[in-house]
Amino acid sequence: MTQSLSSAKVKSKAVVGLEERLSAHPRLLERIEALLNVVENSAGDIEQADLAEQRVMEEVRQIGQQALSSWAEGQHQKQVELLRQKQPQLRKHLKKNSTGTVVLESSSSKSSS
Repeated sequence: MTQSLSSAKVKSKAVVGLEERLSAHPRLLERIEALLNVVENSAGDIEQADLAEQRVMEEVRQIGQQALSSWAEGQHQKQVELLRQKQPQLRKHLKKNSTGTVVLESSSSKSSS
């Protein structure tokens, strides 16, 4: 009984850890929930194995794309932070506010000249 109780504690810690990690990646969490919806046939529209296979494969493909996208964003952020630490004098590149067009005189100011 003690062993099953400690096993349940370990599982609950793993679930909490997974929930915390997934909360940092909400788009990945959405994809995993979509996969679970297919597995559970939440919409009730999957009656044949071929369709189930097709949907599962599509969801797994999208999970892979989202995972790689999240990884790339994380790597980019790490590199930016590393560069900022090494070279604090660098400034973030921002878009200019101005389009560079010259302000023309208004017609009222032309007539008064």
